[in-house]
Amino acid sequence: MRTFKLILLLTILAFVSAVGAVGWVTSRHLPMRTDPTAFSIPPGASLRTAAQAIEAAGVDLPAWQLELLGRILGRSAKIKAGSYEIERGLSALGLLDKLTRGDVTMGELVLVEGKSFRQFRAAINEHPDLAHDTLGLTDVQILSRLGAAEKHAEGLFFPDTYLFAKGSSDIDVFRRAHGAMKSRLAKAWERRDTTVPLKSPYELLILASIVEKETGLPADRPQVAAVFVNRLRRGMLLQTDPTVIYGMGERFNGNLRKIDLQTDTPWNTYTRPGLPPTPIAMPGLASLLAAARPPTSDNLYFVARGDGSSAFSSSLGGHNDAVNRYQRR
Repeated sequence: MRTFKLILLLTILAFVSAVGAVGWVTSRHLPMRTDPTAFSIPPGASLRTAAQAIEAAGVDLPAWQLELLGRILGRSAKIKAGSYEIERGLSALGLLDKLTRGDVTMGELVLVEGKSFRQFRAAINEHPDLAHDTLGLTDVQILSRLGAAEKHAEGLFFPDTYLFAKGSSDIDVFRRAHGAMKSRLAKAWERRDTTVPLKSPYELLILASIVEKETGLPADRPQVAAVFVNRLRRGMLLQTDPTVIYGMGERFNGNLRKIDLQTDTPWNTYTRPGLPPTPIAMPGLASLLAAARPPTSDNLYFVARGDGSSAFSSSLGGHNDAVNRYQRR
């Protein structure tokens, strides 16, 4: 009987000690080599792998303790991949909560309206918080990865601010930007004025990209769209400099000359009628809507005033007067 009581007592003491040890491990503030401490959990990683990565990052928590705590609490299969950042004062239980919530640190990429796909790719390739899985791919290969039918990437990605878990694949950002443009373009096409001479959503995208590049003042955007739509209706050449510059590619040195306007390329709207074959930039939502539903107007010309705004004219004579006034002074 005494032996039984002794065994029972030792068992109770061991249990109490274990509970106390677990309580101490879960509640104590974790010492860290640096504050804050950053680490990444790769997709598909086990809790053991995650715990080892955390310990290697400089958190004074033996990997086996975090793994054991996760198993005791039934969370070992619930951790989420991503980049994390933790600060002093966090406990092991708080760390486990963070891992199972997927409370990851976020990176940010801003895509600006009017930028080209080449500039978009450069911004992605230079971003330190992305995994550069598309670095060696061509534009066409990227489109193929996204399941896009188009063979030319320009204009197919929506300019916006994109947040992502640090360490994410850059293809995820491409996919989100591509999906956002598809969605917004479809809505703009549904809302379009059916009298506008555009045959497809892609033509709307092309026109919107021209409007984006030609607009210096947001308030002028609808009138800029109206000028190009009026020219299309009358069969006039669009004669827009940004398309010529786009067709020149890397040959453009910042100075557009008369010979450049006369040199034919598929994008030269001084030598070729109608729209160019592709967009020339990433248009924003305002340009998509302006191109889809331009206001009623007789204007066929516009010229920059020099302050960001444009002067619009319905006749060549009026346009020449505006050129003399604002350009030649």
